[in-house]
Amino acid sequence: MSDRTSSLRIGKAAFILAFCILIGLMVVSGILTRTVPAGSFEREVVNGREIVIPGSYQQTPQQQPPAIWRWFTAPVEVLFAPGAIVAITIIVFLIFVGGSFTILEQAGILKAVLDRLVAGFYERRYLLMAIIIFFFMAVASVLGIYEAMVPLIVFIVPLSLKLGWDSLTGLGMSLLPLAFGFSAAISNPFTIGVAQRIAELPLFSGAWLRIPFFVITYLVVVLFVTRYARSIERNPERSPVHQLDDERRVLLSEEGAAATRAAVPTATRPPSADTAAAPGPAAGTRMLPALKRAALWFGANIILAFIFIFVTARHPVLSDLAFPLMALLFFVGGLGAGRLAGQTWAQVWRSFGGGALGMAPAVLLILMSLSVRHIVEMGGITDTILNSAANLIAGSTTFMAAFFVYLVTLGMNIFIGSASAKAFLMMPILSPLADLVGITRQTAVLAFGFGDGFSNMLFPSNALLLIGLGFTVVSYPRWFRWTIPLQIVMFAVSMLFLWIAVRVGYGPF
Repeated sequence: MSDRTSSLRIGKAAFILAFCILIGLMVVSGILTRTVPAGSFEREVVNGREIVIPGSYQQTPQQQPPAIWRWFTAPVEVLFAPGAIVAITIIVFLIFVGGSFTILEQAGILKAVLDRLVAGFYERRYLLMAIIIFFFMAVASVLGIYEAMVPLIVFIVPLSLKLGWDSLTGLGMSLLPLAFGFSAAISNPFTIGVAQRIAELPLFSGAWLRIPFFVITYLVVVLFVTRYARSIERNPERSPVHQLDDERRVLLSEEGAAATRAAVPTATRPPSADTAAAPGPAAGTRMLPALKRAALWFGANIILAFIFIFVTARHPVLSDLAFPLMALLFFVGGLGAGRLAGQTWAQVWRSFGGGALGMAPAVLLILMSLSVRHIVEMGGITDTILNSAANLIAGSTTFMAAFFVYLVTLGMNIFIGSASAKAFLMMPILSPLADLVGITRQTAVLAFGFGDGFSNMLFPSNALLLIGLGFTVVSYPRWFRWTIPLQIVMFAVSMLFLWIAVRVGYGPF
């Protein structure tokens, strides 16, 4: 077995940049708690969920802002605050994925599977790209499955490297369509479903406008990623992560070769066992029986997890088990795959421990991103921000009202990443406001969805964005620069559809 470290770890430069950005957000949040007056809405519990009572906002001058030193202890306090189970679950999930992926990597399983895929699809790789993008977008748009799909990034990005592209292309085939599909929702139960239920609209009504928006979004994403991938094929050095990707290709190749040497005598070794991981189909792509059994075992565990997720996606309680279940099945699948591939228990646990330890920087970044919301809530200013935004919307008319709903959701997404949590906070206020300013409630729901999903790929306070980038060599600034042109295009498309919704009285009401 190779003693090399896993390629699944955040680079030092990427970590420092993300760390500085998040520190800045934490400080800004702390300053807001000292400049924005505290206040709150009254709340009531409806069907087991707490929602805001419109018109009940009152300032609470007696509430003191958190001490400055607590801005910097917030990442630790998150683990003991109400709702800490979410942070703990994310961390355990990340550790288990990192450890299990490292087992697959160092046992040679990942390289063997990728070689087989590339051999079968290399000549049709752009068709494969379009299918993968559609799969990620459709799952997020129809079922609202987002978090549970993030682990697939660890397979899609190496596949992109083997097909001759780079890590950004791999993220463009996985993380990017996940967020864009979530925003271009057709029947996403966590955005459209929750928001429509609170707005008292027929469940999943208005799909006649959302379906064309999904199709256009899909075409835009495919065109964007395809054009970039073709440019990288023509000149690989144009990639902002060219050198880092080359290092990862070599590492993946060396892990696979080391595993093959340990399992197969030199005389019977496949021709590709000691070659570097160059783009394109490898020679001798027949999988060894042990690696095939290991891949099937791991795949069976992941399929089992997705069956559960698809069945329970629309259930508000069972869907909360997505992260724990994925973590458990990654763990079981990784351990079993390592043993079936011929590793000893000592080798398996060493691989798992190394991969889990490699996730430590990502865990710190996740806690820092979650602490942004924690600081704002300690200062009691979340409802004040929402109330000020509501007053802004109330003073506008028609299209500008819809646009302000979009902007308010966009801004609130910095502090509250959960789509359903934002819906329960905002829609009880936005729904009656929509009636007052002359836009339909369906239009308000549409603007809410647009403002929520696309910005998930922009704000570093989004824990899932940091998780996804943490699985690759791509830093947040590089990701931001790469995706911002696409975000501008989708902003224009979103505004066009909002204008259409206002003009046609998008309903039923």
